Amino acid sequence: MALVPTGQIVAAGPVCAFNVISLEHAEAIVAGAEAAARPVILQISENAVRFHDSRLAPIAAATRAVAASATVDVALHLDHVVSPDLWRQAAEHGFGSIMVDASRLPYRENVATTRAVAEFAHARGLWVEAELGTIGGKDGEPPVDPHAPGARTDPAEAASYVARTGVDALAVAVGSTHAMTTRSAVLDHTLIGRLRAEIAVPLVLHGSSGVPDEELGRAVRGGIVKVNIGTALNVAFTGAVRGALAAHPELVDPRRYLAPAREAMAERVTHFCRLVSGGANPQASMAGRAPTVTES
Repeated sequence: MALVPTGQIVAAGPVCAFNVISLEHAEAIVAGAEAAARPVILQISENAVRFHDSRLAPIAAATRAVAASATVDVALHLDHVVSPDLWRQAAEHGFGSIMVDASRLPYRENVATTRAVAEFAHARGLWVEAELGTIGGKDGEPPVDPHAPGARTDPAEAASYVARTGVDALAVAVGSTHAMTTRSAVLDHTLIGRLRAEIAVPLVLHGSSGVPDEELGRAVRGGIVKVNIGTALNVAFTGAVRGALAAHPELVDPRRYLAPAREAMAERVTHFCRLVSGGANPQASMAGRAPTVTES
């Protein structure tokens, strides 16, 4: 147990993938996954890299070190990557996968770009995720009405897209939105079922922070394999910081308010890991046998 290929964890899924912004995020996510005894994916987005002065190496090295010392299986994923300069660095910094985000491009350009990235990544042993449909809420953009024409992923188009691009997983638009701070999203479970029937690769749900527990559990039972969560952790973290400073306004040592914030985040991670896994223990089920999937 420690740092493993992303494809191996997803093959044994369903699994949570949590966004890392700081070292405290990585530590909290691993602590929460260990408390739940579940494997986990640590993902660093292009936005997070930009926050760190557009330098991938430092935050990647810190996250990799936390993953390497974990008592559960952990994978590293480079998320929502637009810049070629960034996805070209993934392998050298220990990532097992990348999510190429060409979703804002016209369909034909999306296909061509994603196929080129997949070919590059597969040659270096990386698992590749892409997105089709409009999830919205990323980079400060307004949420997309999930009922708007073209907002949701079309199953037939998605099947063709996967075949033409060669990706290993597909993020689909089924009613969730990035950056939601309230858990009020309503998913299209009929569409999830149709997508699962049409597409041979694992389905990914972005914007899962805004999805209520019952909806999220139903989505996983219906075919979602990788569940991306970011904002819910930031809500817990920031709430704990505010609470600590409100109770003790004299505090100046960041450790005094970052520690409870990290603990609050870890508790949310444990909750989501248990919810998504449905009470199974993937670590135990994998014991004593060889991995069923290796990086393509």
